[in-house]
Amino acid sequence: MSLPDRVDVLVVGAGLAGLNAARTVARSGRSVLVCEASDGVGGRVRTDVVDGFLVDRGFQILNTSYPALKAAVDLSALDLHPFVPGAAVRTEDGTLHRVARRPTWLPRTALTRLISLRGKLGIAGFTARSVLVPPQRQAAAPERPAAEDLARFGLRDADVDRFLRPFLSGVLGDGDLRTSSRVVSLFWRTFALGDLTLPGRGIGAMTTHLAARLPAGTVRLETPVREVAPGRVVTDDGPVRAGAVIVATEGTDAAALLGGRVEAPRPFALTSHYHVTDTPPTRRGLLHLDGTGGPIVNTMVLTAAVPSYSPDHRHLVVSTVLGDEPLPEPRLRAELERIWGVGTAHWEHLATRAIPHALPPALPPTPSGLRRPVDLGEGLFVAGDHRDTPSVQGALVSGRRTAQAALASLG
Repeated sequence: MSLPDRVDVLVVGAGLAGLNAARTVARSGRSVLVCEASDGVGGRVRTDVVDGFLVDRGFQILNTSYPALKAAVDLSALDLHPFVPGAAVRTEDGTLHRVARRPTWLPRTALTRLISLRGKLGIAGFTARSVLVPPQRQAAAPERPAAEDLARFGLRDADVDRFLRPFLSGVLGDGDLRTSSRVVSLFWRTFALGDLTLPGRGIGAMTTHLAARLPAGTVRLETPVREVAPGRVVTDDGPVRAGAVIVATEGTDAAALLGGRVEAPRPFALTSHYHVTDTPPTRRGLLHLDGTGGPIVNTMVLTAAVPSYSPDHRHLVVSTVLGDEPLPEPRLRAELERIWGVGTAHWEHLATRAIPHALPPALPPTPSGLRRPVDLGEGLFVAGDHRDTPSVQGALVSGRRTAQAALASLG
């Protein structure tokens, strides 16, 4: 099918931001076209099938408390499977500490030696601020690096390094906790109020669902955009004129396409290793963290929470490290044996997913309200989690508000 000569709005990229931008435009009655370079929708939010197993492009979790997610997606259609709300942490002495919000686990959590009494009070205060202060105020509050903010609540290095650093590193890709306190406070709010889940057909089911809600023919796959200019884009299939152009790609790609109109971020990278085993190290859908500062920030038996990730009786384990350099298999297995407390010789390596541009940085100083400009003038716009917060929520909000700005420019 050939491309149209002209549309009201052309969106570059069929990730979360691009799809939600297209949905907003389509609902207004304007014509919209989405050009996607790859062979499927989703961008970084995709799921592959490897030997029958569902393999997400990096370990990702869907938080049900995201307001933009509820507005854009029919959550009941995704067959969401919740995780155990908490974590298990292996410390230097070999002890495995379990902390969770489950009522039956509260006594164990309160008495755990993983965190000092002062640290527990600090986490309680930090949580209270994140939950009770309105999000708009948190997004505009005085900011500092997250590590400094946690210290203000009396959290000592040992408490942070054992639990909060590995947990937040896996969420933000930031092992040094330099991320803005505004962003971390808002993230912590969602963890406190929402459920951590995954769709039964993988994280990619969310973007597939979004694409399915668009008018037929809106998304054109394998259609890379080579040039962006006011009122016009050039694709491998020819030029298309547009009243407004929204570049909704990952931040470094967006900066390249827009010719320096936006600054290229220096993204955080993550690498996820997937293994298959007949005998899982646990049958709980619980995130396991390394409290010793080792290279693996988190590991989990995905099929304990979402059995449909496996095509048969076998189990799928995912383990995440910071950076885009895969951990050598012998070192990886040694670290996993220490964290899980079981042998891994019988585990079969299934896949490795290195994501160089996993998450954009949100380092101080950030703009008040955590929203960067999306209207670049001359009918050019930019969307993505690099314009809001590095999250599903940020990507969806950015797509919606950028589309609204584009529609306003069209009158």
